[in-house]
Amino acid sequence: MTEAKSVSVQLDGVDFTFETGKLANLADGAAVVKYGNSVLLATAGMADSARQGIDFFPLMCDYDPKYYATGKIKGSRFMKREGRPPESAILVARMIDRPLRPMFPKGMMNDVQIIVTLLQADGTHSDAPTAITAASMALQLSGIPFEAPVSAVRVGMRENGEFFLNPNYEQIDNGDLDLVIAGTEEAVMMVEAGSRLISNDKMIAAFEFAHERIKKLCAAQRELASQFTIEAKVPQIREVNETAEEMVAKSLTDADWATIGGVGKKELKKTIHALEEKLIESCATALENEEVSRGDLMTFFEKGLKKYIRKQVMTTGKRLDGRGLKDIRPLSSEVGTLPRTHGSGLFQRGNTQALSVLTVGSVGDAQILDDPDRPEFNKYYFHHYNFPPYSVGEVRPLRGTGRREIGHGTLAERALQYVMPTKEKDNFPYTIRVVSEILACNGSSSMASVCGSTLALMDGGVPIKSAISGIAMGLVMDEETGKYHILSDIQAQEDFCGDMDLKVCGDENGLTALQMDIKLKGLDMKLLKEALDQAQAGRAEILKSMKLAIPAPRAEMSEFAPRVTSFHINPDYIRIIIGKGGETIQGLCAEYDVKIDLEDDGLVMVSSSNGDNSAAAIAAIKSLAYEPEIGDIFKNVPVKSVMDFGAFVEFVPGKEALVHVSEIAQRRIDTVSEVLKEGDKVNVKLTGVDKMGRIKLSMKEVEQDREF
Repeated sequence: MTEAKSVSVQLDGVDFTFETGKLANLADGAAVVKYGNSVLLATAGMADSARQGIDFFPLMCDYDPKYYATGKIKGSRFMKREGRPPESAILVARMIDRPLRPMFPKGMMNDVQIIVTLLQADGTHSDAPTAITAASMALQLSGIPFEAPVSAVRVGMRENGEFFLNPNYEQIDNGDLDLVIAGTEEAVMMVEAGSRLISNDKMIAAFEFAHERIKKLCAAQRELASQFTIEAKVPQIREVNETAEEMVAKSLTDADWATIGGVGKKELKKTIHALEEKLIESCATALENEEVSRGDLMTFFEKGLKKYIRKQVMTTGKRLDGRGLKDIRPLSSEVGTLPRTHGSGLFQRGNTQALSVLTVGSVGDAQILDDPDRPEFNKYYFHHYNFPPYSVGEVRPLRGTGRREIGHGTLAERALQYVMPTKEKDNFPYTIRVVSEILACNGSSSMASVCGSTLALMDGGVPIKSAISGIAMGLVMDEETGKYHILSDIQAQEDFCGDMDLKVCGDENGLTALQMDIKLKGLDMKLLKEALDQAQAGRAEILKSMKLAIPAPRAEMSEFAPRVTSFHINPDYIRIIIGKGGETIQGLCAEYDVKIDLEDDGLVMVSSSNGDNSAAAIAAIKSLAYEPEIGDIFKNVPVKSVMDFGAFVEFVPGKEALVHVSEIAQRRIDTVSEVLKEGDKVNVKLTGVDKMGRIKLSMKEVEQDREF
């Protein structure tokens, strides 16, 4: 067995411990990380050689949370083993990948696999940032080429604006900031944030707060790794065909590269394909003699294209479609595109087009999430993002939702969740689903879905607190000189050729969501602040265009959307409304064609698109939960049984009370059966409740429809 060693560091009073040498010793690198009550095992492994024919870096990152980590057994009656990872685990896996990928050597082709397993957790905190840090520690111990330690932390913000580390789920759900940030000791590598319309300056201050803690974790990683003699693994780097490189350089002049451009994606592709064909034609003899392959030529063609695009930005400040650095592509917004749905919005920016569709449901339609690392909970607002192949002019099979679609959908969801009305604070007892269909894409489709979602919500009459737009910011930097240009509203080629993809969401003044990925080794705070300020101006321009289509949420929801009426009853009556085995509530739903949702505090919510049906169902529920009030009058109620001393009437459904013989008529009657029989309909008044809780009714104190 390998000797076990550990290093600990305190993060704001809580121990953060790295251990190795005890578990998973056959992995190339393995580390156990303990933070608070959480324990994670991270392993890293590298294949000895690259797979045949591979021309990219196959990094595989997985996050594997176990139900036993929080003392849970999976809720499914039929499947108790962990199966396909939940969306929350897929999102964490993406977060592990994003800051680590730029730290591997360029051209590396060996398979690298990172698996982070959640072994223990308290069920109250997210372990996503800890998983990123643990993965980096495993890589440091593995000998796999990896430039520098990477660490991550999660930051929340109190009501007084004070930042704090590692917020719990309740603080994340109800707080004003949820920031996960990863970086090296020198710079920030990745950002994933949601916030309640906070300012750019406040967000940068949160970055700085986080980075100070990141530095401590990176130093601790170095300290533990330094205690071992680690044999460096030699990766297989993609070979460069120098002949192909020379041919591309000789065949294509600066004038040739200058022919590339176009306002739209099709125009741009046409100029690129024309230049590709010229290159193939000029190299026909070498291809025929197999001195080079078409793939080799295309590799260096792409490098030449990237170099040309970057050079144009750096020297002229112009982009492929002729825009300046801060210019936004042409904008178009439309609402009511699908008038029979509950709300819809069509947003287009350049060639990128998103159709967002709103569906309104009752609280009973909420999504129930059974994640391994936290208690079961309900989501009342969710956004789904679809990216079909035709959106980018491709032909490929539809194979369900991928990691990218989950990530983009969640980002757009986060951008709106901070301005959504809630049942508790805004008396909005609805479940909201928005689906964004990406119909055409030339970059920034996730940000188009943010804008489309806003349009759909406002079209549907959902009272969001502020309209939200999104913009993707790019960067072209000369690392030797440090000179750079920030680009607003990047399109696909600029994302491919640039050094940063920073997605920024919010209204004209504040931020609701951020996501940043970079290809460099990090960015400093000054540059990030500049990018956020430039993004704010872009967001305002986009919102101005959107508000021409619809300036504010409609006053009323769509006629096709259900209406939810909520009211409170005594919680003691909930079991009566539900009935044995749910018989009563199911009967009410079927009889009145409504949905009924109940909560433990006595809140009743009746949902229907038919107002008359709702009113009838509400009356039936209130009668079941009726609490006696002296003076109440009940009309046309049935006589259920006749006795010598009086008659029992059903004054509300399911509840009977006695009308004493002395309270039946103004005159004296000898026997009750003289004037009443079972099935008669009478009017009664509630006159009192005796010490035993029995209700007293009177017929003679209220006008009758006939004489008795």
